[in-house]
Amino acid sequence: MSLSTGHQAEEFALNYLQARNLRLITRNYHCPRGEIDLIMHSDKTLVFVEVRMRSNNRYGTPAETVNYRKQQKLIYTARHFLQFNPQYRNWACRFDILACDKTLGNSVNWITNAIES
Repeated sequence: MSLSTGHQAEEFALNYLQARNLRLITRNYHCPRGEIDLIMHSDKTLVFVEVRMRSNNRYGTPAETVNYRKQQKLIYTARHFLQFNPQYRNWACRFDILACDKTLGNSVNWITNAIES
């Protein structure tokens, strides 16, 4: 996926989730061991969102590409975010995947609580 395509997927995901009452905190949060595409909130729940888009499923569906290694990076990065943003420490947290599958006519699969930490 090119940078432009990745940006378009994240922009689509942001709009999709905002239309469902999630509010953006930050985009593309980086730390030494990983990145989280979108950090959003719904009431007092932090939502760490991994955006995946695939134009073919040769290597798995978009959601299947969030393997164990990627999940561990997301968890580590979320902990990093919480460490440096103490105002959110007492909030509930969850990890969601927003999977866009171009092979199925641009279908969207929003998987809430996709990763357990």
